[in-house]
Amino acid sequence: MSQLFKTKTLTQLVSETEEPGHTLKRSLGPVQLTALGIGAIIGAGIFSTVGTAAAGGGEHIGAGPAVALSFVLTAIACGFAALCYAEFAAMVPVAGSAYTYAYATLGELIAWIIGWDLILEYAIGNVAVAVSWSGYFQELLRGLGITWPAWLGMDFRSAIQASEQVHAAQAAHVDVSTLRPVVLHAYQAYLSAPRVGGLPVVFDLPAFSIVALITWVLVRGIRESAWLNSAMVALKLVIIAFFVIVGAMYVKPANWHPFAPNGFRGISNAAAIIFFAYIGFDAVSTAAEEARNPQKDMPIAMIASLVVCTVIYIVVAIVLTGLLNYRFLDTAEPLATAFSGIGMNWAAGIVSLGAVFATTSVLVVFQLGQPRIFFSMARDGLLPPWAARVHPKYRTPHVTTILTGVFVAAFASISNINEVVELTNIGTLFAFALVSIGIIVLRRTNPDQPRPFRTPLVPLVPLLSVAMCGYLMLELPVITWIRFVVWLVVGLVIYYLYGIHHSALRKGDAAADGAA
Repeated sequence: MSQLFKTKTLTQLVSETEEPGHTLKRSLGPVQLTALGIGAIIGAGIFSTVGTAAAGGGEHIGAGPAVALSFVLTAIACGFAALCYAEFAAMVPVAGSAYTYAYATLGELIAWIIGWDLILEYAIGNVAVAVSWSGYFQELLRGLGITWPAWLGMDFRSAIQASEQVHAAQAAHVDVSTLRPVVLHAYQAYLSAPRVGGLPVVFDLPAFSIVALITWVLVRGIRESAWLNSAMVALKLVIIAFFVIVGAMYVKPANWHPFAPNGFRGISNAAAIIFFAYIGFDAVSTAAEEARNPQKDMPIAMIASLVVCTVIYIVVAIVLTGLLNYRFLDTAEPLATAFSGIGMNWAAGIVSLGAVFATTSVLVVFQLGQPRIFFSMARDGLLPPWAARVHPKYRTPHVTTILTGVFVAAFASISNINEVVELTNIGTLFAFALVSIGIIVLRRTNPDQPRPFRTPLVPLVPLLSVAMCGYLMLELPVITWIRFVVWLVVGLVIYYLYGIHHSALRKGDAAADGAA
C-alpha cells in the first residue's frame, strides 16, 4: 500500500528530461507561452457557452446580464488554482502538468488518477471544441451562400435526439415549428441522411477534418505549432475587439434589467457552465519542458493569460447582454445571434469568422497538451514504452499526438457537445483541486526546495482553491457525476492491470533493494 503513494523527488523528475531519446526542444519564450494560454482560454467557451449561461436551458438556471459576475466568480476559482500551478511549474519544468506535480507530492496512484482525469480536460474537451468549430464553420459557409449537407455537419446523437423530440411533439399535437432552431436543424440532418441498415448515416465531417489537419501540424514540431497558435490568437482578439467596439454602439441599457433575474443561484449555476470558457490556462504548464526559461516564464504566462482573458470576458458579457435581451441568447452562436437580432447580419458574419479562428487556436493548444500527458505517463512506465517515443527529426511525441488526433477526430464526429462540456468541466475542476492540495503537501515534505515562484498565503490560497472548485463541481448535474465516477473506475482498472506492474519508480526501487 505504501508503494501506491510513493513519490518522485524533484531531482528525479528533472533528470528524466535529459535522458537520450526523451528530450523535447526548448524553444518557447514568455510571449509564445502566454499566447498558448490565451489561445486555449478564449475559444469555444466565450463564443458558445456564454449564451446558455445567461439564458439558461435544460437543467441550468440562467444568470441573465449578471453572467458578467459569473465570469468573475469562475476567474477567482481559477486564479487560486493558477497560483498553485505557477509554483509547481517554476519548480518542476517538466511536461505533464498536474500529473507530474501529483507524482512529486501525492504519490503514484494519485498521479495516475490525475493523468487519467486530464484526458477529460484535453482530449474530451477538444471533442467539444471541434464540434463548436464545425458549427461556426457551417454558419460562416451559410453567410457566404454555401449550403453544407446537414447530415455531414451534425453528430449522430443529436440527430437521434432531435427525431425523438419532433416525434414527441407530433404525438402531443404540438406545432413542430415552435421547437428550437437547433433541434429542427438536427432533425433535418436525420431526415436527409442516407441509411445503412435502417440507421441514418450522420457524421460531422468539418469537425473530423480540422482535427486531422491540426494533428499533422503538431507532429511537424512545437515551434510551427506555437506560431500557428500565435497567429490565430492575434486574429481572434481583433474579432473580439470588433464585437465590443461595434456592439457598444448599439447597447440598450434596458436589456440589463433585471440584472440578476435568478439571484446568486443563477450566477453560481452559470459559473459552472462557463467554467469551460476558462479551461486552458493550465495547458501552458504542459509545455514547461519546451520553455526556454521555465522558472521565470511559466508563472508569468499562466497568470498573465488568466488576467487578460478575464477582462475580455467581462467586457464581452456586458456588451452581449446589452445588445439583445438575455432570453434570446440560448443558441450555439450567441455573439452572432446578438448582431442578427438587431438586423446586423454582416456583423454576425464577421463574428462567425472570428469564432472559427478562436476555436482553431484552442484545438491547437489542447491537442498539444494531451500527447504530452501521455508522454510523461509512458516515460514513468505507467503506459507502454511506445507512448514515450520522440520523433527523430521533429522531436515531438508523434505517436501519442497521432493517437490523440484519431481519438478526438472520431468522437468529435459523433458526440453531443453539451454532455462533453459538462464532463470536461468536472474533470478539470477535480484536477485543479488535487494540484492545490499538492502545494500544501509539498510545503511540508520539501520546505527547503528552491521556489522561483511561491504561492502566497499557503495554506489559505490552496484551501480556497479546493473549496471553490468543489462548489462549482456541485453545481453540475448528477448524470455528469455518474459519468465521471465511471471514468475514474475504468482508469483504476487499467492502472492495476498494467501501470502498477510496469512502473519505472517501482522497478527502480526493486533494483535498489536487490543490489542491497
